[in-house]
Amino acid sequence: MRHGKKFNHLSRTASHRSALLSNMACSLIEHKRINTTVAKAKALRVYVEPILTKAKEDTTHNRRTVFAYLQSKEAVTELFRTVAPKIAERNGGYTRIIKTGFRQGDAADMAMIELVDFNDLYNPNAEEKKVTRRSRRATPKVAETVAEVKETPAKEETKTEEPKAEAADSTEEKAGE
Repeated sequence: MRHGKKFNHLSRTASHRSALLSNMACSLIEHKRINTTVAKAKALRVYVEPILTKAKEDTTHNRRTVFAYLQSKEAVTELFRTVAPKIAERNGGYTRIIKTGFRQGDAADMAMIELVDFNDLYNPNAEEKKVTRRSRRATPKVAETVAEVKETPAKEETKTEEPKAEAADSTEEKAGE
């Protein structure tokens, strides 16, 4: 019976499973998204999310703890330099699993697991700002340029009169001193 055993063994020994999850976590951190089976993706999410939480605070102890799980200096460096600043304000839920269909050979259920903050398509905050600002600015600029073209002849006449007025003001200032 498997009462209370919430952990997917993935049909592997403990050492093989830890090596598999460590390598997959390194690949996820380096590439920001990987394709795998749904079972492995779910196991990886449980494995990597506490590591990402540890990376939010850059201390020597946290770096050593994360290195014990990942066993890759490059992945640890990437995690603390680029990933941690992006996930700093997020309170968990750093990964997203998207099912992609079935594998050709054995019909295994496949999925893509990715870091949430590194996907530009699903990141609503960055997209809203860019799209709304561009659309609003595009129409007033056309109206402003048309208005400026119509007003430019009138401005030229006032420009020729302004230097004379400035010259008169400057002579009055000199006389007042």
